[in-house]
Amino acid sequence: MTSLADPISFPHGPDWRNRFALAPLTNKQSHADGTLSDDEHDWLVARGHGGFGLVMTCAAYVAPAGQAWSGQLGVAADRHDEGLVRLADSLRATGARSSVQLHHGGRRSDPALHGGPNRCPWYDPDKGAVALSTDEVKQSVEDFVDAAVRAEKAGFDGAEVHGAHGYLVGQFLDGRSNLREDGYGGSLEDRMRFLREILAGIRESTGPQFQLGVRLSPEGFGIPVAEARETTRTVLDDGHLDYVDLSLWDVFMQPRGDAVPEVVEADPAGEGLLIDHFLDLPRGGTQLGVTGSVRSAEAATWCLERGAEGADFVSLGFGAIIHHDFAKRAIADDDFVAEQPPITREHLRAEAVSESFIDYLDEGWKGFVA
Repeated sequence: MTSLADPISFPHGPDWRNRFALAPLTNKQSHADGTLSDDEHDWLVARGHGGFGLVMTCAAYVAPAGQAWSGQLGVAADRHDEGLVRLADSLRATGARSSVQLHHGGRRSDPALHGGPNRCPWYDPDKGAVALSTDEVKQSVEDFVDAAVRAEKAGFDGAEVHGAHGYLVGQFLDGRSNLREDGYGGSLEDRMRFLREILAGIRESTGPQFQLGVRLSPEGFGIPVAEARETTRTVLDDGHLDYVDLSLWDVFMQPRGDAVPEVVEADPAGEGLLIDHFLDLPRGGTQLGVTGSVRSAEAATWCLERGAEGADFVSLGFGAIIHHDFAKRAIADDDFVAEQPPITREHLRAEAVSESFIDYLDEGWKGFVA
């Protein structure tokens, strides 16, 4: 039986010291030009000291046109290198492994920040977006690859491609709207091409000790469960990845739309949970992680024990905001439960959450901040 305290190994790069990863969390703490701030540095390093096996940055833009919000970390230009090196060095000193999440907003970028127009797989005037040309698609693949190389040179243990939540990679996977006819749209195989080329390019351009992951949405954003399952199966089978990070929103939730009940045995509790549509997939040596509303040691252990295989690791968002040392506490105490919102500003400040991050949480997550 896998324990939360057990180390986890991968085809590439070093082991993580346990089964906890810090989820990539938008925090708007970086400087306007995408360089690392002291606040963002201190927030992440505190989670390293708090015992997380992996500490991942927020979504970091790989090209100026991909910047989606002010205060977003960048991994796109030489000016970003100094801060990235500092962060990688500091995280290494905590004993945690480190990763940069590679992101491009696509139609969800902010043209006021990058000068516009936004670019995505299709023409979308409501979002001020024009369709990428085929050459621009190929350049965007290179932007992701170049950003991963930049992260490796800075000293990070790995990178994760943000393929979830309807950003650029997820937009290519969207069967409702991506009807391109140049090999990057239409059929699911062609809609997956952009993601698969990014992963293959990063694997080819980085060293054997560099870890590579991808975050995927299990449904939504124009992706039914059956297609999300097939995409996950495909990238697991391709052999480029060290892990897949499934962003479930809530690990206990049921599918909301097009599920595939024929591939999942009936749940004994009658739940028919979304997580079950993925845990049975063949993984080879690749690890499979889940995230979403895990706020106790019991819930994290449940993820590792669910079904015949269980998840290999758990990524934490809100629990890690509330407690910088959630990982240490949960490993030490099977009964540990995170404090529940609303959380006072004083508590959050003591957990190395800056004022700008607290303001973002207060504005975007009603009821989280007291």
